[in-house]
Amino acid sequence: MWRYYALLSALFASLTAILAKVGLKGINSNLATAIRTVVILLLAWGIVVFSGETRDMKNLTRQNLLFLILSGIATGLSWIFYFKALSTGPVSKVAPIDKLSVALTIVLSALLLKEPLDGKTIAGGLLIMAGTFVLIR
Repeated sequence: MWRYYALLSALFASLTAILAKVGLKGINSNLATAIRTVVILLLAWGIVVFSGETRDMKNLTRQNLLFLILSGIATGLSWIFYFKALSTGPVSKVAPIDKLSVALTIVLSALLLKEPLDGKTIAGGLLIMAGTFVLIR
């Protein structure tokens, strides 16, 4: 099932880039990021509330909160820089370069989380990096 969620994530990430590029016309990228963040906040909390998942809040630990807050900071910074790049660059170049994060995540998952890497994962990461460098030039 996770593969379907990942494919849907990729689809919506693609739409995000296209819709954001159009939405950024004539406005500051920080304002656009703030508007997008409010929409995401309402959507995420709406899903939690309507699905009855607020009861799981009692299971949150300090470690959960710390790392979710740090992840939120990283996400916010990613969005800010992504929108700045989209506001000045072509979406067909910005979005693929942003996906270099996939290769970086593979490396960091091995270094920090001690996840084992197989040959296919390493090859895929290297191909992503190569494709990114082709697009940059």
